[in-house]
Amino acid sequence: MSQALRRVVQPSIVMSTVVAVVALSMASTGTTAAAEPDRVAAKAATQWLTSQLGDDGTLRNPLNDALPDHGLMIDLLYAAHASGAGAAAEPVVDYLDDQRHASDYFTWDGLLPGKGFDAIIVGGYAAKVLVAAEVAGRDPRSFGGWDMVAETKAAIMRSGPHKGRVSSYSKNPDFADFVSNDTNIFGQALAVIGLAGVADNDQLAIDKLVTQQCAEGYFRIFFGVVPTTEVGDHVLPNGYKLSTCDEGKPFDQSAPDNDATAMGLSALLAAREAGATGLDAPIDRAVAYLSGAQTAGGGWGGGVLTEAPNTNSTGLVVQVLTQVGGHDAQVDAGMAYIKSAQVGSADAENALAGDIGAIAYNPQEYQAAKATGVSGVDTWIRAGAQAALGLAQISFYDLVTGNVPDDGEQPPITTTPAATPTSAPTTSAPVTETATATRTTTVTKVVQRKPVSPRAGTQAPPPNTPPGQVVLPVPTPAEPPTATPSTPTARLAGYLAARLVDGDHIEVTQDGRTFVDYDGTADVVFALRALGEQQEAADSTTRFLLDPASVAAYAHGVPYEPSPAAYAEPLAKLRLAAGFLPDEFGKDIADLDLALTELRTGDGTFVDTGKFADASEAIERHVWATTATIAASDSDAGKAVQTLLDRQCRDGTFPVDLSVTGCGTGDLTATAVAITALNAGRSAAKSNSPANREGWSPKRSTALEAAAAALNEKSTPDGTVRGGDGQVDVVLTSAVATARTVAGLDSTPSARALAAALGPDGGVVTREGTDSNLPMSVSVAPGLAARSWLSAEHSPVVAVLRLPLRPADRATATAAAATQRVPAWMGAGLVGLGFLLAVTAAVAARLLITRNANRKNPTREVVSP
Repeated sequence: MSQALRRVVQPSIVMSTVVAVVALSMASTGTTAAAEPDRVAAKAATQWLTSQLGDDGTLRNPLNDALPDHGLMIDLLYAAHASGAGAAAEPVVDYLDDQRHASDYFTWDGLLPGKGFDAIIVGGYAAKVLVAAEVAGRDPRSFGGWDMVAETKAAIMRSGPHKGRVSSYSKNPDFADFVSNDTNIFGQALAVIGLAGVADNDQLAIDKLVTQQCAEGYFRIFFGVVPTTEVGDHVLPNGYKLSTCDEGKPFDQSAPDNDATAMGLSALLAAREAGATGLDAPIDRAVAYLSGAQTAGGGWGGGVLTEAPNTNSTGLVVQVLTQVGGHDAQVDAGMAYIKSAQVGSADAENALAGDIGAIAYNPQEYQAAKATGVSGVDTWIRAGAQAALGLAQISFYDLVTGNVPDDGEQPPITTTPAATPTSAPTTSAPVTETATATRTTTVTKVVQRKPVSPRAGTQAPPPNTPPGQVVLPVPTPAEPPTATPSTPTARLAGYLAARLVDGDHIEVTQDGRTFVDYDGTADVVFALRALGEQQEAADSTTRFLLDPASVAAYAHGVPYEPSPAAYAEPLAKLRLAAGFLPDEFGKDIADLDLALTELRTGDGTFVDTGKFADASEAIERHVWATTATIAASDSDAGKAVQTLLDRQCRDGTFPVDLSVTGCGTGDLTATAVAITALNAGRSAAKSNSPANREGWSPKRSTALEAAAAALNEKSTPDGTVRGGDGQVDVVLTSAVATARTVAGLDSTPSARALAAALGPDGGVVTREGTDSNLPMSVSVAPGLAARSWLSAEHSPVVAVLRLPLRPADRATATAAAATQRVPAWMGAGLVGLGFLLAVTAAVAARLLITRNANRKNPTREVVSP
């Protein structure tokens, strides 16, 4: 899949679509090309793209309803002018310029109007708006009420550690701490292109761009910083400096990226056309690299961990190789690859009949859509906008200087998809489950495995930031309506599945940028497993999380960490999620086991590595890591379990944090969470027995009983947990009910009570008249289902003991309890356990705030392992 599509949700220069856009931006093809453009196919693509615009010239932003998708609107503008249909994009220009909405995109004023946040400039977006003004033939020095030439130049730092870099910054010093400089190579290249368009080359920006090219000829996508002993104003206060591409290699910061390389090459070519000198060598290196990166099927892949060929990356590379000239055979093969994914007149009788001209992300998705129609329209728009540039073969420099085809009579749309090029199979290929089939026979049963979203690997929210707002996925009208689920578990599972963007992940917005919430995505997986519904969605979401790029972002802090890092809780959740699909992820499971083992210390605790390591020592974090270790080996988990046992308070509860020892009383929610690790065993060793398991110490059994008894002591007869205000706290009710389930106790009253909290859409509502709350709905799932994910089919770990223990084992446990100074009454008290536990609202609030502030939990409510 293309890094371009993936970057659509990265804060770099890609807030919600800048990447595809930028990639579009990079799309350039020159008049020197010998290979022939296909303006018919390009214009057909543009007609479909512009038909997606609303009456006001906007595109709905699937990642943030507060504002339209300005970046993708500009992409359509580029594609329309490249194909000779610029008039079709005039509504976009009117919205940005005449109605003065351009600043909604490149400043923060659109999200926070009237608060003075138009002083915050997002440099990469400003450069993109500059380019849009030039492509549209408007005055770039007065576009939307702003001088975009001046704004772009002001975003290029003239001194200091970021000298020459296109940057995000605040004109108001009071807002300086709000801004992080996350503009990437796309933003840098757009600025170079935009300034070349007005014959105003900025040497500092050009020079900085060249530093991001590695010796092999490729450009990396992200700027990086490395430690240095150098002194001077180029060094950051923490002793790091902005690195060159080659300097970043030892720190794994400089992986090849075809999209960034095509963008960088487009910018260097534009600067050279505008009079810049000394660029021949870097241009030649980039051309050589891209010409050697084409796949056998004619396409090009994207970047880091997204090597699979796709139409938007291919369109980007095709246009720039066309501008260079001399690569006719490669250009023709790339064009054929793109057209093999385009809807044409041959589709007039299938499900794509209403989408003539549209271009799928790859040929496989196009073939699948013949039966299902276009799903995930946003992905098709991004792919088509960039691919159209390759079909039109108009260079980006030609776009900004107005050297484009004239608008004319619309050609007939008679494009016919070419035969799908031969290439390696991708995850979207159908998996045959029956015997043989030939080209002339029909396979009895084919399972169409949904491809992982192209957003896998996009950045998580920045470390240590407040929680974001959950993004609602784009509706898919093409899907037939389904009957309303009849059971509470089915209703809640349907609600959760419907909140998955692209059907496999959760996204959030923060400060106008959109990110993937990997931890929230993982929690949805375990919630669906507990509910026992929507298992196809659970499988798809698991595949998204296990995508290598997702693992890098979630468990290793990419791209925020300046050096290799690893986080225990994400590794644990990934390992346990993978355990449900061992046949698919056997190697991944082994790798995750090893990575988690490397974080386990001799005393049984887990220590993250990296600048943004989680040093909280939270019980919940330790329980996840311990449970994942149990899944790999019960014996290896011995010390981790013992560490947990050593922290139990004298009244049977557990503290919130491992740093607390010798406590008299602890936290009820932490206690409910701890029960998972206390009673977990590998699936092969399941007993679900009232007899103490062979090999388990009496202390472990006693701890389980004591924890359950401590919760019972605070419970109420109606199966709910009440807060300090006397109202039902559904999150804590679910946590306690889940703990009871794990301990083998009945939680049916709680399940009935929680069912009453569901709203019309199947989610949990916080109060009457409000929308359902996704994190709270996730938290409630296991309590509503009256079972933990440990009880789900194919779970890698299971609950081992079923309370209450038989008398002989209770006697042993009671004796052990006496030696641990745990009151013996707790063991006997378990015999009559029949109702739920109570917790205070203050405890819930404290835990929620703690989790929300955590680097890896941007939207979390309390979610039990």
